[in-house]
Amino acid sequence: MSSSLDQRTAPAPEGSRPTPLPRRTRAYALPEVRWALAALGLFLLALPPYLLGGPAWLWGALFAGAYATGGWEPGREGLKALRERTLDVDLLMVVAALGAAAIGQVLDGALLIVIFATSGALEAVATARTADSVRGLLDLAPATATRLLADGAEETVDAGLLAVGDTVLVRPGERIGADGEVVGGASEVDQATITGEPLPVAKETGDEVFAGTVNGTGALRVRVGREPSDSVIARIVRMVEEASRTKAPTQLFIEKVEQRYSVSMVLATLAVFAVPLAFGDDLTSALLRAMTFMIVASPCAVVLSTMPPLLSAIANAGRHGVLAKSAVVMERLGQVDAVALDKTGTLTEGTPRLTDVRPLPGTGLDADALLRLAASAEHPSEHPLARAVVDAARERGLALAPADAFAATPGRGVTATVEGRRIELGSPARLLPDPHHARVHPENAPAPLVRELEEAGSTAVAVLRDGEPVGVLGVADRLRPDAAATVAALTRLTGRAPVLLTGDNERAARRVAGRVGITDVRAGLLPEEKVAAVRAWEAEGRRVLVVGDGVNDAPALAAAHCGVAMGRAGSDLALETADAVVVRDELAAVPAVVALSRAAHRLVVQNLVIAGAFIAVLVAWDLFGTLPLPLGVAGHEGSTVLVGLNGLRLLRSTAWPRPARG
Repeated sequence: MSSSLDQRTAPAPEGSRPTPLPRRTRAYALPEVRWALAALGLFLLALPPYLLGGPAWLWGALFAGAYATGGWEPGREGLKALRERTLDVDLLMVVAALGAAAIGQVLDGALLIVIFATSGALEAVATARTADSVRGLLDLAPATATRLLADGAEETVDAGLLAVGDTVLVRPGERIGADGEVVGGASEVDQATITGEPLPVAKETGDEVFAGTVNGTGALRVRVGREPSDSVIARIVRMVEEASRTKAPTQLFIEKVEQRYSVSMVLATLAVFAVPLAFGDDLTSALLRAMTFMIVASPCAVVLSTMPPLLSAIANAGRHGVLAKSAVVMERLGQVDAVALDKTGTLTEGTPRLTDVRPLPGTGLDADALLRLAASAEHPSEHPLARAVVDAARERGLALAPADAFAATPGRGVTATVEGRRIELGSPARLLPDPHHARVHPENAPAPLVRELEEAGSTAVAVLRDGEPVGVLGVADRLRPDAAATVAALTRLTGRAPVLLTGDNERAARRVAGRVGITDVRAGLLPEEKVAAVRAWEAEGRRVLVVGDGVNDAPALAAAHCGVAMGRAGSDLALETADAVVVRDELAAVPAVVALSRAAHRLVVQNLVIAGAFIAVLVAWDLFGTLPLPLGVAGHEGSTVLVGLNGLRLLRSTAWPRPARG
């Protein structure tokens, strides 16, 4: 892969061990963060002596330090833009802050500088963390692999040096080193990182496997089918990088008009100064009128029209378990008009649960007895199905019996001796090759139960005692209790039902979709196919919200207008790539934060109307009358305070929309 992220280690002297590159950038290592913290610290130190009437030399020096540390970088960027014959809000804010200081409004100017410095620092941290998470994704693919030679010998090689046609040995518990085809052995492979499937998938000769997925208890021989740079996991890295680069630049509403406003304000200020001079006004009077104009027309109130509502919405969402990474994200959340949901870990909990215990008649076992027998045999196993069975037995308070002669066969199941009886659990297709297998009670064969559970979307587990079937267990990924209500709420907000995008199989996907009210189902998708679907909708003019949790969802999260990750079981890459994270793993918080974003947008519009009205009145007064400078400053500051207080209304707990309930 032609990317700087390929470099797993930093350069090291010859003969020494390479030093791993850091996988996570410390926030304090970023200069933007250090400058912002310095500006904030100096501002907070200056505040008490300024408000309490302390010596001017003290608070003046501290405020000057805040101006310098927080304003030099936006000022530099503004000057760069000026050299390219453009004006941006950074330079305008620095000029406005200096203008405020020039007429004695030192506190207001410093506050403006600190807000801008903090905003730049947060953006730098978010960018660095996203790059870290993409680099960390490379760790999913093992650094080395065991290659089998023609004479049967083994050699350990760098996984990046594997070539198409090589055969590698994957031992139990190892990560698979390359995409390829199984040519020997049998096992179960955890493919959640690629497909999102909650349960390991049985693999045998002829089946495809992917680099970065985790082998189970069996050994596999895999023939490499793709170059390491073209593996699915490598393509995920490239897609995240590409989506992050090509995603439309994000701007707050006010920033979209900053260029015209900045140019207009500068030209108008010059005109207010020059025109009276041309008609014989004295220099002092013209300069005072121009300075007053610059103050009353400065965008402080306009900028604060946008930020307080969005920051208040961010704070309120944070209290309710949703982390929106910036004000831009909070604004974009309310713009979405289409939603794509992942299945495993998003609509479902992502953890297999026991759903059914079906003892066969005539076996002398009731549900608890069958479950106790099965859990006793499964207790030594680490398989997710086994954990689901054992957890269910413990929840019912069943005492498990010791298991002897335990053995696990990949793709088949487990065998153990419990209380002197040979107990087998596993795939009905392997344990019950004859669908009518039931020598004692043929009329009570397990096949109908197996069929019923599988049609309901559960994974069926056959239980045999001394070679005879005694029952069937059903295990499934449990639907979140608020999933259906969330889908309904998102449908009301966007005007169209969400779409289900999943790498899981069609039958499981449609079963979940039917229970929550989704009709558009795209199943069996690889990460690039999810991205293609999102981009197709974006090309149609839709603003898509993608909700997911896994590595396989990260490219779609990056490509979407806005991406939201489920926090509890979310992969590091998904959490860093997403624009917002549902920390408490409550799916109902997704429509709630979308509604909160829309409420913030309404307040922004209200504030812009208020700020615009104040500016229009004060500017007209200054141009067509004589507006005293103190009164102009008071009007300007009054409008700033008013829009700020209006925006803070979203801090109230009652401003959080009532979440959807199942």
